Amino acid sequence: MPNVNQPSYEVPLPTVKIASFNLLNYLEPPMAYYDFQNIYTIEQWHKKQTWITRFLDKNQPDIIGFQEVFSSDSLQSLLKNAGYPYYAVIDSPTIIDDFICRSPVVAIASKFPITEIATVTADQQAAALLGLADFHFSRKPLRATIDIPHVGLTDCYVTHFKSKRSLFDDPLPNTIVPSDTALSRFVGQRLGSWGSAMLRGTEANLLFLEILKQRQSSTRPMLLMGDFNDELSSSCLEQLIAGNVFGMSDSDIERLIGYYRLYDSWNLFIKNTEQLNMPRPPTHYFGTKTSVLDYILLSQEFNAQYPGSLFEVSDYHTEDKHLVNSSFDEDGYSTDHGIPCVTLALRC
Repeated sequence: MPNVNQPSYEVPLPTVKIASFNLLNYLEPPMAYYDFQNIYTIEQWHKKQTWITRFLDKNQPDIIGFQEVFSSDSLQSLLKNAGYPYYAVIDSPTIIDDFICRSPVVAIASKFPITEIATVTADQQAAALLGLADFHFSRKPLRATIDIPHVGLTDCYVTHFKSKRSLFDDPLPNTIVPSDTALSRFVGQRLGSWGSAMLRGTEANLLFLEILKQRQSSTRPMLLMGDFNDELSSSCLEQLIAGNVFGMSDSDIERLIGYYRLYDSWNLFIKNTEQLNMPRPPTHYFGTKTSVLDYILLSQEFNAQYPGSLFEVSDYHTEDKHLVNSSFDEDGYSTDHGIPCVTLALRC
């Protein structure tokens, strides 16, 4: 006889899916991105929007953090039609000569209610301690408080850190090295690259400071997603997931600091599913070089190793067919990034 105390069918666990999506120049024609020649045709724009809609239909993320948004109203309309009634953006791009756009912004969309929106600003006192006066993020990070089922109000951050592109393009002054020489270009690239790395690292650490301050005041779960433009293990970004405090025991760190930490969702996934040797899929390709630039970081409420966690990372998928096995007709106007998608399952 069947066990009448148990259902005779499998009941799926409630899940929440989160994605970070670099849209690559999401700009509605006839506006141009960066240069007057960079204008999508109507057909190209339609293909780009169709590709985004196809991704949403296939993967069904519940919360999405976007980067490289120029046309926010257009994106909001597309998302509303795709089943995302909640949307937030806190900045707008720079427009030059009435039609050339620069400095794209971040945005967030959700199937769950967004109850609060805020621009994250840098703590100027902390920046001054780093020797930086009047510091500003190269792209304003966004914080949206979202009412996620089972876990409740959650502070969700979207960021797009400074790229590895040189911090400056102008030739070095003659007072540093003679201009228009190979040495000048060599030194300029070294200084420009290091300047970008310093800015990226400063953005990461000052954003993390604001995340920690918000965590202390709100006591809400938190997640951070975005295009980090560097490997999380780099010296610029490693502090985002650091868990060590000099002079403090492991037990004290776990008891006193674990509450404030962020965890890489990929690491949570491979530990939770006991697939420690699984290779991590890249999110960016440059020639023969691959790298992971796009991340979703989670607080301990989503870490199965924490006894009080409500969710666990049950799946991690990087949408990358458009990069590794592309069809120009379908993928020609998609994006140059892979899209990480994390599934959170309610713990039994």
